[in-house]
Amino acid sequence: MKKFFNPTASFLVLLPLVMFLQGCLKDTCINTYKIYTPIYKTLTEVRAEMGSQAPREIKQAGKIFLYGSYLFMNEPNKGIHVINNANPAVPIKIGFINIPGNVDLAVKGNYLFADSYSDIVVFDISNPNAVHPVKFMDNVIKEHGMFWANHTVADSVQVIVGYNERDTTVDCSTYSRWQNCANCSFQDALGNSFSIASGAAAPSGGRGGSMARFAQTGNFLYGVSETSLYSIDITNPQQPVQTAIKNVGWGIETIYPFQDKLFIGSNTGMFIFNISNPSNPTAMGEFTHARSCDPVITDGQYAYVTLRSGNACFGTSNQMDVIDITNLNNPSLVKTYPFTNPHGLDKDGNTLFICDGAAGLRVIDASNVQQLVPIRQISGLNTYDIIAHNGIAIVVASDGLYQFDYSNTSNIYQVSKINIKN
Repeated sequence: MKKFFNPTASFLVLLPLVMFLQGCLKDTCINTYKIYTPIYKTLTEVRAEMGSQAPREIKQAGKIFLYGSYLFMNEPNKGIHVINNANPAVPIKIGFINIPGNVDLAVKGNYLFADSYSDIVVFDISNPNAVHPVKFMDNVIKEHGMFWANHTVADSVQVIVGYNERDTTVDCSTYSRWQNCANCSFQDALGNSFSIASGAAAPSGGRGGSMARFAQTGNFLYGVSETSLYSIDITNPQQPVQTAIKNVGWGIETIYPFQDKLFIGSNTGMFIFNISNPSNPTAMGEFTHARSCDPVITDGQYAYVTLRSGNACFGTSNQMDVIDITNLNNPSLVKTYPFTNPHGLDKDGNTLFICDGAAGLRVIDASNVQQLVPIRQISGLNTYDIIAHNGIAIVVASDGLYQFDYSNTSNIYQVSKINIKN
C-alpha cells in the first residue's frame, strides 16, 4: 500500500542507544538517539526537477509496463527506470525519470502517465533520453492529497523530499516525556515501540503487470485508489480531462483491462466494470472472497485471482481462485488451488504464470481449469509480478528483473537479469 506524508505535522523518529552510567554517589541515566527531520520543497520546485536523468542502480522493485521495445520499471516513490528491451537477452538501462512520489504508470504512444503523490503527470517520451513533463493534473487522487490540504496552487504546497539525520543525547527525564509524546515515534534498546499518532513515516498499445493501479485502454486512462475508480480522457494526451470518479468500496488494490471491461481487485473481492461508455464506467458483477490481497487477470472466460497472507491486508489464505465470468453479472467460483504466497500473475494462451513469492515462479498448463497441470517451478527467486508476452516472461523479483524464454514450455530458460540492490 502507498504511504503519504502529512507535511503539517511535527514528529521525531528516534532510535536510541541506552547507557546507564553508575557513579559513586548516584546513578546517571543517558539516552542517545538518531532523530530524522523532514526536508521540504515546494511542489513547484519538485516538479521543476522531474524528467530524464542518467541510468542508475535499481534499489527497489516496483510496477512494470511494457511498451514496444521499451520496458518501464517504477522504483517506489523515486521514479521510473527506462530500459531498452529490444533484445531481452541484453536489456539496457538507458535512463531514469525522476518522479518523487511515483508508484504507478502507463504508456500510450509518445506519452507516459505517472502518479506523483496525489497528482498525475504526463511526460513526453518521444525521445527516451530526454523525457520531460508536459502536463500536471493537480490532486486527482484525492485520497492521497494530504499535501494539498488548504492549498490551491503548487507554489504553496510543501512536500517532503528527504530527511536530515542527527544524533542527540538526553537524560532519562526527557526520555520519559518523549514516551508520552503523541506525535513522536521511537524504539528503545529493549524494543519498546511507540507509534506516531500523526506525521510522516521514517525513511525506510502497452501492457502493465497484474499489480498495476493504472490501466490504459483506447483513449482512456483508468486509475484506482483505495476506494475509487478514476476515468481520464487522454484523447489529447497533453490536455487530459477527468470524466468520472466512481466509488468502488474499500481496500481497492489493482486494475486489469480486458476488451470493454475493467477487472478490479480488492481486499475482499473482485469487481467488474463495463467501459463500453469509456467516460462513465458502470458497475456490473462482483465476486466476494475472504479478506486478502488480491490481484486479478482474465482471459475473457475465466478470471484468475490470487490471495496471499503476510501483508497489510491481514489475510490468511494463500491460494488462487478460478472464477467463471461467462455471466459477468454473476461470477461464480470454479475451483481453488493452494499456493505458497502468490502475488502477481499472467496468462499467455493456455500457459499460466504465478509469482509465488519466495517459492519462485510457477508455470502451469491451464488448458483445463478443473485440473491445472504444473509445467515448471523456477526456484531461488522471491517473485512479485510478471508480464508474459511473445514467449518472454518479464519477472520482477526482490533481487532482480529477470527474463525467461518460454517459447518452448518444455525448455524454459533464463535469458537475462538486471540486478536490484535492496
